[in-house]
This record gives sequence, C-alpha cells and structure tokens, in this order.
Amino acid sequence: MFGIVHFPLFVAAVFLLNITPGPDTAYIVGRSIAQGRGAGLMSALGISAGCCVHALACAFGLTALLAASAAAFTVIKIAGAIYLIYLGVRLLLASPDKVAQVSETRMPGAPKPLRQLFVQGFWTNVLNPKVVLFFVSFFPQFVSADADHKVLAFLALGAVFLAMSTVWNSFVAWVAGSVTRRLGGKPGVKKWLDRVVGSAFVGLGLKLATAHR
Repeated sequence: MFGIVHFPLFVAAVFLLNITPGPDTAYIVGRSIAQGRGAGLMSALGISAGCCVHALACAFGLTALLAASAAAFTVIKIAGAIYLIYLGVRLLLASPDKVAQVSETRMPGAPKPLRQLFVQGFWTNVLNPKVVLFFVSFFPQFVSADADHKVLAFLALGAVFLAMSTVWNSFVAWVAGSVTRRLGGKPGVKKWLDRVVGSAFVGLGLKLATAHR
C-alpha cells in the first residue's frame, strides 16, 4: 500500500524501539513517579505530539530528496541500517542503571501543571537531534524508491509509529509508579532486556542493509 515495503519489519522495529528504555521513557517514568500517572500521561502525549512534527517533516522533506536522487535513497537506507546497528551495540554495552540515573537527574524543581508538562514533553522531543536522525534514517528504508505516493507512505508509517508509541508510552505512565520501584533494585532485569533488544536491533539492521526492494 502506497509503496510501503517490509511492513512487518517496520512494526517489529517500532515495537522494539518502544520497549527499549531511553530518554523519553526515562522522562515519562520520572514524571509519573514524581507527580503521578496524570503527569506521566500528559508527558507521554506531549512526546507523541513532538513525534507528529518529525513525521510530517520526514514525509514532506524527504520526498523531494528521494524523488530527485535514487542514489540518495540508497545512501539513506544504508545509513539507517548502520544507525540501527549502532543502537543495538549501544544497548549491548549499556550500563544497567543508566536509565535510572537519567530519570533521577531530569526531574528537578517543584511539581509542574499538566499543561506545562505536555508542552515540555513536546519540546523535549522536537528539539532532540537524535529523534530527527532516527526519523530521517529509519523511515525511508520502508518506502519503495519507485513508489508513486511517497508522501502518503511516509504519513501512513508515521501514523503507525505514533499509534504504537502513544499506546506504549501511556502504558508506561500508567504502571511506572508501582513497577519502577519494584524493579529499581534489580539491575539484572534491565541488563537482560538491553541485551535481547540490542541483539534484535543489530540483526534487523543487517537484514535491512541487505534487503532488496
């Protein structure tokens, strides 16, 4: 549909990305612990709103580039595969308590109103250059170089990404208050999860780098 390719791989990659603890997850968990589930949920929605900006920019900005140069499309695809492998290697080498440290250090100050939490989550995501890099390098790998409706393809993938991310982030916000405290003293759980997901990202990057459209 719309020239989308390797859609099951896309869904699998987005799922792995969502369940992997990172800056967004740490922020949501931290807000949920500090101010409750409502604060975590508003932070999650703000982050999702930020992802909307990236998805739209990706759809309309990259389409012109890919239409102008097939070579550019190939370069971006390879760069994206390398980036996925890089993410996987970082997870394999990550310190078990890294996310816990981030969540503890990013929650300074007095409790904030829900509207401010939404706006803060939005700008935290929009101004994160790593998120920009992820969208630019990741999405083109799942759109055919000769697709007739590249914009629609990018928008469709963006909608799937946003739906999955919002559901997961909302779930994290809902359970963070209880689950995070129970697992906080068990770094082995985090280490095991990092290794499993990191290995999956490396494998996915290798598969996408060698895949034919």
